[in-house]
Parts: sequence; structure tokens; C-alpha cells
Amino acid sequence: MPDVLVPAARVERWVANFETRHGDTALSVVDGVLSGTAADGSRFTARLPLGAAYDGPAEAAGLAGAAASAAPDDWGVLLVRKGGFAVARMSGATMGASKTGQRHVQGRTKAGGQSQQRFARRRDNQARQAYEAAADHAARILDGLAGPVVVGGDRTAVDEVLADRRLAGLGTVEPWLALPDPRRGVLEQGVADALSLRVEVHNA
Repeated sequence: MPDVLVPAARVERWVANFETRHGDTALSVVDGVLSGTAADGSRFTARLPLGAAYDGPAEAAGLAGAAASAAPDDWGVLLVRKGGFAVARMSGATMGASKTGQRHVQGRTKAGGQSQQRFARRRDNQARQAYEAAADHAARILDGLAGPVVVGGDRTAVDEVLADRRLAGLGTVEPWLALPDPRRGVLEQGVADALSLRVEVHNA
């Protein structure tokens, strides 16, 4: 099943609720991940945000504390869809320089023949201009970034932007942020999701 994103402040309650539903749960730490196996055979794995490895005690409180301080001093968020983009440079949980932008990209048309081809060319040109604008701002804001970047939006659009040679040095980490057209509120949600733990649950 898909990962569940759990904020650091809710990790202890999440683990307690898991145990309430599935019975006594044995916790262990393997390869930087906290795992839990319940009496009914259900299990979960919890990963720290931003690719960090957990090396603390096998307990929810320790994991929560590590998650709260997992964000590095210099990392970024990049969201791109055909109609817009958002980029932010982060220090821990604090947002520094950021930019959101929207671009009109022609929708698909039901017209056929030459009209359809003309609309397709126009749409492709508009999308390319939107990606170029996103790359320009990302290159400016994320220049010299020391830490990782969390990306999301539309995978094709993100790949187009990251193909810009100015962004070649950026390293991306999970989670992928499946978010709608980027606005300021969407960017803030992306930051919150990036700072959350990724928990994978397998119910018996």
C-alpha cells in the first residue's frame, strides 16, 4: 500500500494507535529504519524524512525526536506541473527564498487536422516556456545547494526542468510529492510533507 506521511509530532500517537489496532508490537531498528511487528502479524516500517537514517533506540519517542531534527541546514523543494511551479530553499523547517509562478498552457482541442496540429505545437511551446521559467528560478534559488531536493507535481514536468544543465548537481530524495498546480499554499503543504516520516503498513 502507499506510504503514509506522518508528521514528527504525531509519530508516538500513530505507533500507539497501531498497537491498539493490532496488538502488542515489537519494535526494532534495521538499516536506519524503525520497524514494528504486531501480534496479529501486521507490520510497519517508518523512515525519517529527507533520506536520513535512524540509529537511535527502538522506540517511537526516539524516532519522533530524530524526525524533528532530521532536516539539514540547506535543502530545497521543487514542484512543477505544466501550468505552474514552486521552488523554495529551506534551512531546517524554515523557508528562505522561494518563488511560485503560473503559466497558461493551452488545453487539448477536439479539432482535427491542421487545427489540431497547430494547437499541439502551441501547447508544446507554452509548456516548454513554462519549464524554462521554472528552471530559471530553480537555478537562482537553489544555486550551490548543499543538501537534497524533494520534488513533486507532474513527473514529466519535473524531469524536463531537472534536465537543465544548471540543475545537474541537485540530488533528489523521497518522498515524491503528488500535489496539484503549485500555489503558495501547495508549496507550504509540500514542505510539511517533505518533513514528515514515510510509514509503510502491511496489514495481516
